[in-house]
Amino acid sequence: MTYALKVGVALALTATTALADGHAQNWDMPMAYAATNYHSEQGVLFAERVAEYTDGAINITVHPGGSLFGGGDIKRAIQTGQVPIGERFMSAHANEAPLLGWDNLPFIATSYADNAKLWEAARDSVNVQLADLNLVALYTCPWPGQGFYFNKEVASSADTQGIKFRSYNSATATFAEELGMIPVQIEAAELSQALATGVASSFISSGSTGYDRKVWEHLSHYYKVNAWLPRNYVMVNTQVWEGLDAATQAGIQQAADETAASCAAKSEELANFYFDELAKNGMTVADAGPDFLAELEVIGAKMTEEWLASAGDAGQAIIDAYKAE
Repeated sequence: MTYALKVGVALALTATTALADGHAQNWDMPMAYAATNYHSEQGVLFAERVAEYTDGAINITVHPGGSLFGGGDIKRAIQTGQVPIGERFMSAHANEAPLLGWDNLPFIATSYADNAKLWEAARDSVNVQLADLNLVALYTCPWPGQGFYFNKEVASSADTQGIKFRSYNSATATFAEELGMIPVQIEAAELSQALATGVASSFISSGSTGYDRKVWEHLSHYYKVNAWLPRNYVMVNTQVWEGLDAATQAGIQQAADETAASCAAKSEELANFYFDELAKNGMTVADAGPDFLAELEVIGAKMTEEWLASAGDAGQAIIDAYKAE
C-alpha cells in the first residue's frame, strides 16, 4: 500500500468513529458535472434517500461541477480519504485498470436494455477490480448513446484530419487518432472554454453534454452514432464503507439501488429531448452517413480487440456472459 493510501486509510477510519460514537456523519460528495445535469440531480436525490434510510446517520452534501475536486481528481480523493464518497466517469480510469473500460466497447451494447445487460455481466468483475483500488461501487448510471460534434459537415475521415478533438478517456483518444484527429484531454467542466478558445473543435459525447454546455454557440453539427452508453459510478472509500454498521450499509445501498433505477430511467427519458434542444438552437442533428459509420465500425472492432488483449480473461468473461444472455 502506498503512503498516500495508508494516510487515506487512517483518515477514513477516523471518519467512521462518528457512527461508533452514535453521532451522525457529514459526507462531502464531489461530482464532475453541472448541477443541472441529471447525474448531479440524481446525486442530490441519492443524498436525500441516504439521509432518510439511515435515519439521519449519514448526511451527504453534493458538490457538482467539479467545484470541490476536478473530475480527474475525484477518484484519488476518495481512495486517499480526502472525501468518503464521490462520482466519476468509470472508463476515465481505464488507463490504470483496463477492465474499467468495459462500457466503452463500440457498437457492442447500443440500447439501454443491452447496456443494462452488459453492466450485469460486468458488475462482479468490476467490483473485484475496484476493491483493488480501495473503492466500493454503490451505483452506476448510463449516459445516452455517444455521437460526434463538429463545426462542419463530416461525411468521412477525409473531413476530420487535423481537427483538435476533446477526449475524456483512452477510448475517445483512440477514436480521434484513428480518424486523423488530435486528442486533447479536457474535463466536461472545462469544455465550453476549450471550444471558445479553439483548444478543441470536436468531441464525442451524448446530447446531454452538448445541451449542458450550450455547444451550439461554437459548433454546428451533431452526428448520431450511438457508439456506446458509458456509465458514471458513485463510489465510496472501502474503509469508510467497512466501518459502517450493517443497518447503515443497508440503508445506503437501498438508496443507491433506487437511484440507479431512477437515474437510468431519467437518462432514457432525456435522450431524444437533448437532440431536439440541439436542433432547436440551430445545430444540424443527423445520423452519421454510411461512409463515416462504416469507418467507425472498423475502428470499433479494432478497439474491442485491443481492450480484450489488455483486460485479459476477466474482459473476455464479460463479453461471453453478455452474449450468453
